[in-house]
Amino acid sequence: MMPRLVPFLLLVLVPIGAWAAWLGWDQHQDVHPDGSVSGPYEAWQVIGLVLTLLAPVYWAASRNRVAAAVLGTTAGLAAAAWYDWSDDASGLFVIGVGTVMVGSLVATSLAAALVASLARRGGRATPRPTGV
Repeated sequence: MMPRLVPFLLLVLVPIGAWAAWLGWDQHQDVHPDGSVSGPYEAWQVIGLVLTLLAPVYWAASRNRVAAAVLGTTAGLAAAAWYDWSDDASGLFVIGVGTVMVGSLVATSLAAALVASLARRGGRATPRPTGV
């Protein structure tokens, strides 16, 4: 039981650490000269987070741990978002956390399914023609 739980726990902890590294330090919105507000995150930070999380998802899915890849990553991102955003007094952070959950569930499901499928086929993206 314990060896099957380890990949899941790792895949919960890695997104939490990645969130802290990429997004956790940036907590202030940027006010532009025209008065518009953006942030607190820049696009490069979110892209960095996503690219960082591809490695553990690939690792788990290529070892036929698709459920751990999907559920662990989703749980880790949701926990990190909840912790980071829960100081919002309006309570609307729950909608953001739900969006993170749904988005990460869909994205990691697609990525893990693709990796697992390629791993089952021996890593080839296209089958070799027979007789060549």
